[in-house]
Amino acid sequence: MHVPPAEFEQRLSDVRSRLEGLEADAGLWFGATSIEYLTGFDHIQTERPVALAVTDERIAITVPRLEVERVEENPRIDSVRHYRDYPGGRPIETVVGMLEEFGIDRVAADADGAPGTMGYQGPALSEFLEVDTQSWVARLRWEKSDAEIDLIRESAKWANLGHRYLADYTEPGTHPATVSQRASTDASRAMLDTLGNRYVPRTRGSGPVTAGYITGEQSRLPHGHTANRRLEDGDVLVTGATANVDGYHSELERTMFVGEPSDEQVHYFELMKEAQEIAIDALGPGVPIADVDRAVETYFEEQGVADLAQHHVGHNIGLAGHEPPYIDEGWGDHCGSEHTSYDDEDAVMRPGHVWTIEPGLYTDTYGYRHSDTIAVTDEGIEWLTYYPRDLESNIVGLE
Repeated sequence: MHVPPAEFEQRLSDVRSRLEGLEADAGLWFGATSIEYLTGFDHIQTERPVALAVTDERIAITVPRLEVERVEENPRIDSVRHYRDYPGGRPIETVVGMLEEFGIDRVAADADGAPGTMGYQGPALSEFLEVDTQSWVARLRWEKSDAEIDLIRESAKWANLGHRYLADYTEPGTHPATVSQRASTDASRAMLDTLGNRYVPRTRGSGPVTAGYITGEQSRLPHGHTANRRLEDGDVLVTGATANVDGYHSELERTMFVGEPSDEQVHYFELMKEAQEIAIDALGPGVPIADVDRAVETYFEEQGVADLAQHHVGHNIGLAGHEPPYIDEGWGDHCGSEHTSYDDEDAVMRPGHVWTIEPGLYTDTYGYRHSDTIAVTDEGIEWLTYYPRDLESNIVGLE
């Protein structure tokens, strides 16, 4: 389960084609996700900068000393330069030396220097050579290939298993943290045992499947914490499950109830579920992205609960949990803004977009949100997540 070599060849060809006709001699990337997308070399972005240079003939990279052995295994990278560490290794100066070695004095870069991750501070790249800015890779990632969608589809399969364990292990008196850990561990074990050496290692210590939930009053906060309290009858749970498959992720979320829900809880659950169905029914190639968010907003207004909605309908997903485009009523205007590089063509859905669809309602006591991962196809859509969405299937903890 991995991105095939031909996929990387196509990605590199795409960025090289963008270099043609520019004055820049190379494309340069500091962003870890962009470097992974182009070469398959994944690393943890820390205070130690990594920089990838792509010319029409060569690919070179600068890394801290601790990454040398890992990156030398990569078949797509021709040359590796390294510095000892930050700040003594003078990372940007090492990057400049790498570029000068190949006769590069002007680059099209994703940033004018390394990002300030974990306290990094350093000189701008433009202090040493000419820099044009570009966001090519970020834009290429919008439309997923068939191979990428296969990986997200595989992620959804194991997320489903993790969520099933989560539901099975939930009962009054249990602690949310330990239930989540048990479900994640058991699903990860099953995934690793099933895939064997076909699984590409992407984690450090933890397993590839994560499943958990926020509970009680924390559920009224879209990004709430796992509460330090044991579950009780009447609790509302907002769950989340995903699996890392060669760096790609899906998103599966459900609203569940510990024991029989109250009439009020059923009411908000059904409104949320109907809103998600309205959004999913609106998806498709050529659909204005902002229209999907507006359709849900109109429904919430008709039902008198618009004040309980705190966020837009969804976002793209892939190598990152949140990727543009975003299903937001302002997306169309954003694409025409002078502050972005997006144009009118970027305001509509296209085959290859993979969306999380997650409209939510949040009362003073509980929150209600499902999220499903949906791919846009040439003909319409494909549901990638498939855990049951109905009320009865999401009542847990009954004797």
